[in-house]
Amino acid sequence: MFDLRDMKWAVVASAHRSFRKAAETLRVRQPTLSRRLRTLEYRLGIKLFERTNGGSWPTADGREFLDAARHILEEIDSIAIRFKGRSGREGGRLSIGVQSPASAGNLRATLIEHRRRFPEVTTGLVDGSSEQLISYLASSVVDVAFLVEGAAKCEGKSLPVWGERVVAAIPEDHPLRDHEVIHWSDLECETLLLPRRGVGPEFLKLLSSRMGGSDSCDLFHHDVAIDGLLTLVGAGWGILLALEGVTGAVYPGVVFREVYDAQAPARLNFRACWRPSNGNPALGPFLEMLGERYPDLAADSGPG
Repeated sequence: MFDLRDMKWAVVASAHRSFRKAAETLRVRQPTLSRRLRTLEYRLGIKLFERTNGGSWPTADGREFLDAARHILEEIDSIAIRFKGRSGREGGRLSIGVQSPASAGNLRATLIEHRRRFPEVTTGLVDGSSEQLISYLASSVVDVAFLVEGAAKCEGKSLPVWGERVVAAIPEDHPLRDHEVIHWSDLECETLLLPRRGVGPEFLKLLSSRMGGSDSCDLFHHDVAIDGLLTLVGAGWGILLALEGVTGAVYPGVVFREVYDAQAPARLNFRACWRPSNGNPALGPFLEMLGERYPDLAADSGPG
């Protein structure tokens, strides 16, 4: 129907909000770019851009297509980089799928230890929801993924590693900042921010199970990275549910408090997932290291 070049040109055009600037970046003539994008729209049967004298802006259908196109292009780039890393070099590249930030906690400690032991291996992180990461495992975009227990079914090998505490990121002038811990009932009638990626879907399930549904608070979903969400918290937009991994960095105007289930901290448990058929030579040593750090993996730490 269309080729990858069309997708790339559409993504570049959306980033510049100007066909002229996009054409300059791509080093093509503007009429050529405009013609290719109109052909793409015709083949898709949708209008991707609103064209005005002030620039070009993605339509609602355009934004949906462009989000998918970015993911596809990122996957292709990642696969190309990984297979270049397998061309006989001792080190290679390891791609790790994550749902949680790595500024603190077990994930950060694991990445630091891996880099200390295997400095010749280039490591890349790919974030996403559990469903996205399962797809990335299947298509070899990532070699191993750390997923929330029960979030999605992994078709390969899957064993438990660690748990992370749930925290609430609160504006520093919010009354809840005076609480030592936050209980779920404290969040009733509050404005809550949730990410669409990462552990956002799991937090929505937590809210439904702990608060009898999500109608007792105002929920706003944002398709931005965790740093962007914490910026919104600091600006007073609402309270963000997150994992303890975010607490390793300082964000202006934000304080963190643990969220409690009755008498104990609320937690999400994680599993390491990978495909037995994965042939990346950098994966085996990583899994062996996990087996040493987390004994539950020791009995079956190889990739096959």
